[in-house]
Amino acid sequence: MQHVLVFNSGSSSFKFSLFSTESEAPLLTGIAEKLGTSEAFMSLKAVDGRKEQLDIHRDHEAAIQTLVEKLPAYDLSFDDVAVVGHRVVHGGETFSASVKIDDKVLADIRSCSALAPLHNPANVLGIELVKELYPELPQVAVFDTAFHQTLPSKAFLYPIPYKLYKEQGIRRYGFHGTSHRYVAETAIEQLKLSEDDSQILVAHLGNGCSATAVVNGKSVDTTMGLTPLEGLVMGTRSGDVDPSLHQYLQDTLGWSLSRITDVLNRESGLLGLSEVSNDMRTLVAAAESGSEGAIIAIDVFCFRLARHLAALTASLSRVDALIFTGGIGENSPGIRARVLEQLVIFGFRVDVSSNDIHGREAGGVITEAGSTVAMVIQTNEEAMIARDALSLLNGKEVAQ
Repeated sequence: MQHVLVFNSGSSSFKFSLFSTESEAPLLTGIAEKLGTSEAFMSLKAVDGRKEQLDIHRDHEAAIQTLVEKLPAYDLSFDDVAVVGHRVVHGGETFSASVKIDDKVLADIRSCSALAPLHNPANVLGIELVKELYPELPQVAVFDTAFHQTLPSKAFLYPIPYKLYKEQGIRRYGFHGTSHRYVAETAIEQLKLSEDDSQILVAHLGNGCSATAVVNGKSVDTTMGLTPLEGLVMGTRSGDVDPSLHQYLQDTLGWSLSRITDVLNRESGLLGLSEVSNDMRTLVAAAESGSEGAIIAIDVFCFRLARHLAALTASLSRVDALIFTGGIGENSPGIRARVLEQLVIFGFRVDVSSNDIHGREAGGVITEAGSTVAMVIQTNEEAMIARDALSLLNGKEVAQ
């Protein structure tokens, strides 16, 4: 049986999932963390529930070799891997679909590194290591930004001097595209909507959050922009703020540009507002215990999400469904209910009992009969990457 290896390489970590070519349920998943340090380790979890943690004390290459060596213990073999699919954060305007990796593609991914300096070089590292260790093994790149390359110019352009777009590529790119595409395709199938006549909203809510308007399976507007900082309130990211905030903080507090950017990315959002946590589960419990900071953070999170979802409807002529996904979207009935209550103008009416169990007995639907549909769909970015990798391996085109 052949396998697809899905690889997500970071600067000091990598995540992986190993799929059979016959199923989108992973046979083995894992993560290697703190690579390059004496504390490096790898965690593995098999489909049969077995778990294992290994101390590796080495770098990415050693971690990959450790994975290869451990596969037989799970009745698996790296010799059966037919293709490796890589998550790549930024494809710029160069990539509008997943692609098989060759030297030119790799060079083009490197050229996008200025747009994602913390991510693309790490993604390239993973590709290069696999190429070095297994030069004959086909590899595929799947881009977070590709799904949003269908945005019209009115949605992706910033109202700044046009030459900054033409010369520097400064525009809105959007992220979480692999998740949005997977969820949109699943929703169209589950709700039996026409692929050529469907209009839905997708809210991907985790530590990072974004929402997208999808028409006939294509992204037409989204909340993230040039970077993942734009848009919704997130775990530690601020989302939208006044651009003059940078100048104000520099003038009043003497903060450097890098300090301000770091605060907006790592110390803001739910964490910054609540002064408690970036984890919604912790905040919900704290709010129930009377934490004013947690209550404020949840209020702002829900209101800004509802406001952005309402704004995304400017690209639609109707709303066939609103889909919640991601860790918060899939597991927080209270958050979903509050957001839908603030969107009552669009005809949403929450079915409390169904929402409380995440729509499990109603095909994911959490709204009353006759209401505009809202539903919960579990995202599976790794399965989407595996699907694309296998399609390209078999010579099929991948539509975005």
